[in-house]
Amino acid sequence: MKHYAGIDVSLKNSNVCVVDANGKIVREGKVVSEPVALISWLESLGVSLERIGLEAGPLSQWLYGALREAGLAVELLETRHVKAALSAMPVKTDRNDARGLAQLMRLGWFRPVHCKSMAAQEVRALLTARKLVQSKLYDIEMSLRGILRGFGLKVGPTTSQNFEARINHLVAGQASLEALAATLLSLHAVALRAFKSLDKSVRQISRADARVRLLMSTPGVGPLVALTYVAAIDDPARFTSSKSVGAHFGLTPKKYQSGETDVSGRISKMGDSSVRTALYEAAHVILTRPIKGGGLKSWAMKLAKRAGMKKAKVALARKLAVVLHRMWVDAANFDLQKTNAGMRAAA
Repeated sequence: MKHYAGIDVSLKNSNVCVVDANGKIVREGKVVSEPVALISWLESLGVSLERIGLEAGPLSQWLYGALREAGLAVELLETRHVKAALSAMPVKTDRNDARGLAQLMRLGWFRPVHCKSMAAQEVRALLTARKLVQSKLYDIEMSLRGILRGFGLKVGPTTSQNFEARINHLVAGQASLEALAATLLSLHAVALRAFKSLDKSVRQISRADARVRLLMSTPGVGPLVALTYVAAIDDPARFTSSKSVGAHFGLTPKKYQSGETDVSGRISKMGDSSVRTALYEAAHVILTRPIKGGGLKSWAMKLAKRAGMKKAKVALARKLAVVLHRMWVDAANFDLQKTNAGMRAAA
């Protein structure tokens, strides 16, 4: 008889449930959230597991990789599907979640999620750290501006090079403000050095990656956008059609149809928000900067006249997601004529 398992992962311990083909619970337990402990527990069952379900989460990719290496048939489950399936349970506990996951694996009612390679996870960690330091750097600058504004001291336009000098000039002669500014400026200097170091690492990786250089041949797509896209996609072959990439990153409208009701809403905003932001920023650059955007820019500008600039930027971001995937699959640089032909066919 076939057997299925569900694992509800928590930071310290994970709840595991094993059911047979009829849905009867064979064994349950709480195991330390470590690959060795989980593998040992599953192997001690003495039965062959048809499928093992793990809900996608912070620890799940790490555990998934280890279970895969051990030869276990583990699947990483899409979080929204799991939440919808388990929402009917009147009592939510970790034990019940594990039971629900096991039943999902038995019924086959789940959507597997791509587990990114270790290289892609490392790049995403670098990009996340860069974004974090950048946000803290911005917070320090805005806090300093806000504090000094209360004393009638207006910082005005600055750059990263002259910000410190401008602050010191404004607070000169005011002991309390000088001490406060010195403290915040020391934090600012540390954050700025860290940001420059991380940004340098991002650019070095971008220059060394042939995939990133290929995508950068697209107008408006720089190293940060291309690297963010590559790290998120990881394996382009997991998409059967380039058109599905836009929906994957939440850049397609929501749809609700029931009976006589048929409503198209705003974009779903599902998937990786960092990629969605990067693509939108690239679209913004194409539409607002004096660069040669080729057919992409002229297409989006025509759309902007009908629907407005914001919608045009979102549409262009979705178009970029599709074009970049097609370039990656074909291993071809940006081709203006091919892009124009594709957009005329879509129109």
